[in-house]
This record gives sequence, structure tokens and C-alpha cells, in this order.
Amino acid sequence: MVVDDDEELRSVIKTILTRVGHMVVEAESGERCIELLKSGERPDLILLDVMMPDMDGWETCKIIKEDEDLKDITVAMLTLKSQEHDKIESLGLATADWHIDKPINKTRFVKTVKWLLGERV
Repeated sequence: MVVDDDEELRSVIKTILTRVGHMVVEAESGERCIELLKSGERPDLILLDVMMPDMDGWETCKIIKEDEDLKDITVAMLTLKSQEHDKIESLGLATADWHIDKPINKTRFVKTVKWLLGERV
């Protein structure tokens, strides 16, 4: 699942991942992500933008990781916020599983997604 308020970026990520054999569900907000998860959607990985209006990605991640039914879903923060304190926020306070910097490097991004999914890189 890719969660980002930028429709164009969601489309680019979906295209990249679809070309390497992954099915991608899109959500335009943290709220929509939570709705999809609560309605039974169970992605193997959530790529979650940090900077979104209303509910940011860190808050969304905290909700996911505090829910007994959802906490085992791997969450990677996908963000322009790449300073050390941002990574600490992602991995520590939001309890995300990984932090991916934007803009994405296609080759590194695909390898990271495969690694997060436990696939051979």
C-alpha cells in the first residue's frame, strides 16, 4: 500500500512496483489508509508519506503499530524529511520499520522494498 497525498507520486510508485510484480493499493491520506486497514485490507508493506494534511504519516504509523490486529504490518516512512532527528521520529516515536528518503532512487527503492518484504535482493 502506498499512502501519499501526492497523486502523481503514488502513480509513479505504483508503476515501479507493478513492473516488478507487486500489487499496489493506494490511499491519499492517513485517514484513508486506516479506513482501508479497518475494512480488511492487509498489505504486506505500507509505504507511508510523513507530510500529509490532517493526519501526518507519523501519527498514522503510531495508530497502526498500536493496533493489535495491524501492528505486524511492515511500515516504511517515505519522506523528504531525511535529517537524523526525522529518522529518529520515524523509527523511534512512530515505531516505523524503516525510513526511505525522497526523492526515490528507483533501483535502491525496489531493492529496499524487496528487502522489506523478505524477498531475495
